[in-house]
Amino acid sequence: MLKYNIRGENIEVTEAIRSYVQKKLTKLEKYFEDTSNSTAHVNLKVYSDKTAKVEVTIPLPYLVLRAEETSPDMYASVDLVTDKLERQIRKHKTKINRKSREKGFNNNVQEKNDTEETENGFDIVRSKHFSLKPMDSEEAVLQMNMLGHDFFIYEDAETDGVNIVYRRKDGRYGLIESTED
Repeated sequence: MLKYNIRGENIEVTEAIRSYVQKKLTKLEKYFEDTSNSTAHVNLKVYSDKTAKVEVTIPLPYLVLRAEETSPDMYASVDLVTDKLERQIRKHKTKINRKSREKGFNNNVQEKNDTEETENGFDIVRSKHFSLKPMDSEEAVLQMNMLGHDFFIYEDAETDGVNIVYRRKDGRYGLIESTED
C-alpha cells in the first residue's frame, strides 16, 4: 500500500481533500505488484486567480511517475492528474510488456548510496549497478521520459551495443551509439 505525503500551498489540506487524494491514487496500485515501500508525494496549490494545481510524484522501483494538472476546482485537478498518471502507466506497461514478451528480458538495478573517496579526490556520492535491458531507441526515449531524466543508457536490441539517448536543449533527442574498435 502506498504511503502519502500531501502538502498544501495557499490551502489547508483538510481531511476531506486528503481522503479524496488517497482514494483516487490508491486505484493506481492495481498496476503494480508491490508499492509498500513507495510514497506518493502530492503538492496541492491554489493560485490568486483561484485555480488549483495538483502535482504528484510517485517513485517506484525502476520507474518514477510524475504528473501535474491545473483546473478551477481542486477535486477536478485531482481527477485529471490521476487520469494522466493512469494513462502514463498503461502506456509504459503496454510497451514494456510487449517488448518483454517478444524478447523475454528482465531489467535489474541495484543502487549504492555510500560515499567513496577516489584516488583523484572526487567524491562519488552515489553509484548504480544495473543490467542493461535490450530495447530500441524509441523505448529508451519512453523510459527516459517516464523517469524524468535527461539521458538513458540501454543495450541496443539489434546491435547488442551500449547506447545513450539524451534530451537536447532544443527539446529534441540525441543518440550516442557505441562501436567496437
